[in-house]
Amino acid sequence: MVSHPPSPGQPFRTGNFRPRTLQNLPAAPALEHFFAPPASKGCDNLKNVLLQSHLIQQLTSFVSPAAAAEEALNSSYVRFSLLALSSIFFLVDPFAAIPSFIAITSGVELQRRRRMARKAAVTCFIVLVSFALAGQFIFSLFGIKLPAFEIAGGLILLLIGIDMMEARRSPTQESQDETQEAAAKEDAGIVPLGIPMLAGPGAISSVMVLVGQAPNHWQMLAILGSITITAFVSYLVLAGADRIRIFLGETGIRILVRIMGLLLVALAMQFFVNGLTDLGLIHRH
Repeated sequence: MVSHPPSPGQPFRTGNFRPRTLQNLPAAPALEHFFAPPASKGCDNLKNVLLQSHLIQQLTSFVSPAAAAEEALNSSYVRFSLLALSSIFFLVDPFAAIPSFIAITSGVELQRRRRMARKAAVTCFIVLVSFALAGQFIFSLFGIKLPAFEIAGGLILLLIGIDMMEARRSPTQESQDETQEAAAKEDAGIVPLGIPMLAGPGAISSVMVLVGQAPNHWQMLAILGSITITAFVSYLVLAGADRIRIFLGETGIRILVRIMGLLLVALAMQFFVNGLTDLGLIHRH
C-alpha cells in the first residue's frame, strides 16, 4: 500500500512516502481547463454590464433621428446634392413662370395646356442635361477656366435673384415681347416656355458651374438627378397652374418668388466667392 506525502507542518520521513508509478498517476486535466476564464460572479456581472451598454447604445441610435439627420447632412454627397437641387430649381423657378404660362395658354383647353407643359418640361430637361454632359468639353473647347465661369455665373445669378426679390421675372429668362409672341403661337411649349423661360441662361450657367465642381461620377449623378426632379416638378406646377394660382394667390406666389430670390442671391455670392478663391484672390480657410 502506497503511503501519502506528509501534511504541511509534519516532518518528512523517507519511510512513509514512495513515488507513484506512471500507471497509478491520475489522468492530466484537459488543456482548456488551464486557459478557460474562471466562471465567477464578477465575470457574469461584467458581461451583463457590457451587454446593457451595447443595448443602450443601439436604442439611443435608433430613437435619435436628430443625430442621424445631422450625420447625414455632414455627408459630402448629401451636401452637394442639396446644393445642386436648390441652385437648379431656384433658377428654373416654375412658380414664377405661372403668370406667363396662364397668359400664353389663355383660352386653351386643358389637355392642350398639359401637353404644352409637358413639352416645356421635356425641353428644359434636354437642354440642361445636354449642357451638363457637354460642360467639360465646352470648357476645354473655348479654353474657359472654372473660376472665370463661377464669377460670370455668379453675376448672372445675382441679377436674376435681385429681379426675383422684386417679384418680377428677369429679362434674362423672358421678356414682354417674347410673352406676347408666344401668346400668338399655336404651340409655345418649346420656345419660349421650355427655353428660355425654364432653361434660361441662369440655369445653364449654374449647371455648368456644378459640372466643373464635380470630378466624381456620383456628383454627376447628383446633378442629373436634380435636373430630372426639377423638370418633373416644373411639369406638375405648370400643368396645375390654375389651381396653384387659386391656392396661393398672387400675393402667395410673389412671397414665394421673393424667398427663392433671396436664397438665389446668397447662392450667387457663394459662386462669386468660390471663383475669387480659386483665382487666389481670397485665401482659403
